[in-house]
Amino acid sequence: MTLDGALLLDKPVGISSNRALQQAKQLFGAAKAGHAGTLDPLASGLLIVLFGEATKFAGYLLEDDKEYLATLKLGEKTATGDAEGEVIERKAVQVSQPDLFRVLQSFRGEIEQVPPMHSALKRSGVPLYALARKGETVPREARRIRIAELEKIEFNRPQLVLRVRCSKGTYVRTLAEDIAEALGTCAHLTALRRTASGRWRVEDAVSLETLASRGRKELLPLAALLADLPRAELDAAQEARFRNGQSLESFPGEGVRAVYGARGAVIGLGQATPGGTLRPLRLVAQAADKHQKTL
Repeated sequence: MTLDGALLLDKPVGISSNRALQQAKQLFGAAKAGHAGTLDPLASGLLIVLFGEATKFAGYLLEDDKEYLATLKLGEKTATGDAEGEVIERKAVQVSQPDLFRVLQSFRGEIEQVPPMHSALKRSGVPLYALARKGETVPREARRIRIAELEKIEFNRPQLVLRVRCSKGTYVRTLAEDIAEALGTCAHLTALRRTASGRWRVEDAVSLETLASRGRKELLPLAALLADLPRAELDAAQEARFRNGQSLESFPGEGVRAVYGARGAVIGLGQATPGGTLRPLRLVAQAADKHQKTL
């Protein structure tokens, strides 16, 4: 039987997101798997692993805000922005609590951020990190990001621990460096842990070590994965049209909808428009529709 659902995995430090994904895929014997947001090898925490038809919802899940616990070492800047790189700059750390409060306040809301060279963004098809490893630096355009929440958890000079809730595309390493610069010093990340993605929290995740013994009971069905979205419920005739790629009329509101078929199972995502039209965005295979309730 095919496997369709999501797993909340607590990725450990020291392995890539892809390696964690492959281990989970092997444990479940899944034919198809993906994830909703990469974590660097030196980062730990929540990785949403998607199996089968759930992989079709990765794009929607990637839009969610992410939350992190970031540990900074003030006074030292590294080539990579984290503990993996060599120290390239040192500065004194003369930061008061009022200074820290003022600077953190200035970073909340929408800000501009220049992506780091050590990132997977590409220039002429080449990842920036590959250029950085050759000692090359290329211009990068600033991006608009949103820092929804930013608070001090601990400040014991030179260590600073922050909780950050931010929009997709935010580089926490760069945020740490920018905050340190605003404080008159420099910094790099010594630890990073993703504590939440959207409404999902790491406290509800399972480690690779315990995953083998728990099995499929750890999987979230498609309906649970999309439970925070408004519902659009179709009858059999509407479902047939929707599966054929046709838009449907008389659906009030606007925005993304979780679409349910005549048997009550998720059949995909739809986009509702102000004019009352619901058009298909993503569709799950009908075989997945039939066995969703067995998870």
